Amino acid sequence: MKFSPLKTLLALSIAAATALPAHADTTILNVSYDVARELYKDYNPVFAKHWKAKTGETINVNQSHGGSSKQALSVAAGLEADVVTMNQATDVDLLAEKGLVAKDWTKKFPNGAAPFTTVQVFLVRKGNPKNIKDWDDLVKPGVQVVIPNPKLTGNGRYSYLAGWGAVIKKGGTEAQAKEYVGKLFKNVPVLDSGGRAASVTFTQRNIGDVLVTFENEVKLLTLEHGSDKFDVVYPSITILAEPPIAVVEKVVDKRGTRKVATEYLNYLYSEEGQSIGAKNYFRVRNETIAKRYAIMYPKIPTFTLNEVFGDWQKAQKTHFSDGGIFDQIYTTGK
Repeated sequence: MKFSPLKTLLALSIAAATALPAHADTTILNVSYDVARELYKDYNPVFAKHWKAKTGETINVNQSHGGSSKQALSVAAGLEADVVTMNQATDVDLLAEKGLVAKDWTKKFPNGAAPFTTVQVFLVRKGNPKNIKDWDDLVKPGVQVVIPNPKLTGNGRYSYLAGWGAVIKKGGTEAQAKEYVGKLFKNVPVLDSGGRAASVTFTQRNIGDVLVTFENEVKLLTLEHGSDKFDVVYPSITILAEPPIAVVEKVVDKRGTRKVATEYLNYLYSEEGQSIGAKNYFRVRNETIAKRYAIMYPKIPTFTLNEVFGDWQKAQKTHFSDGGIFDQIYTTGK
C-alpha cells in the first residue's frame, strides 16, 4: 500500500507530536544564604509537585547557598538567579541598584517581601558551663563568642546589631552600645565567612563557648548533633530578622521564567509553604500555622532594625561600610 507524500508527512507530524511531552521541563535557580539550605531543600519538591498539578509542567529548582552578601555579589557579577532569598534587605537593594531586581521589590510580595522571620539567640555547650544568659555575659573575660564576619554576612550583621540594640533598648547610650560591641568582638576568636561556617567552627571544631546565630540554625544544630551536646539560650531581648525574597527581573525575562519564579516565591506564603517554614524552625506569618507550631517558638521580646537603626541603608553606612564603626572597633580591639 502506497502513501502520498502529503499523507506521509501528516503521519510523521502526528507521530512526532505524540512523542513530545506536553510541557518541556524548566529549571530555575534560587540563590540563597547558607543557613536556609534545609528550608529550601524541603520546599523545592513540594513546590514542584504544586506546579506540576497546576500547569502540567515539570520544574527543577537548583539551589546555591553561601554568605548572603557574597551571594548577592555573585548575582550582581552575572550568576543567573531566577530568584534570590537572602537574609538582609541590603543584599536585595544592591541588586535593585544594578537593575536586576525591581526598585519596589518590597511591595512585590506580602509583609515587605519577607515570608518568614527569625531571631538571634545563643547556642552554648551542654550545661552552660560559662553561665551565659544574656548579652552582658558575652563580654565577660574568658568567654569566647563565635559570630560570622559582619562585613560579609547578614548573620554577622544581625548579631552585631542585636547586641548594639539590646544596649539601647535597656536604656543605654550610643556610646555605651559602641563600647559594648567593641568588647564583644574582642571575645570573637575567628570571623567566619558565613553563618554555616560559624556553626561548623563551634560544633565541629569545638571553638568558642557560645555561638550567636539565627534561631532556626540553633534548632537544626541541636537536632543534628543531639540535645545532649548543646543548650539553646534565649536572651532577654533580641532583634527580629526578616529574610527578604525577590524575583531577578532581568534573568526571568531573559529565560522566560517569570511566571514560575513569581509563583515559587508566592507559594512560600501558602499554608503548605508556611508549614515547611515552621518545620524548619522559622517563625511564620500565617497565624493559623504559627499557632499550630507555637510550642516550638518561645515568646521573646524583640525589636526591629528600623526601630533602633532607622533602616538597613543607614545601618550599613554607619556600621559596616569601610571605615564604619565595625572597622573602628575591630581594628582597635585586636
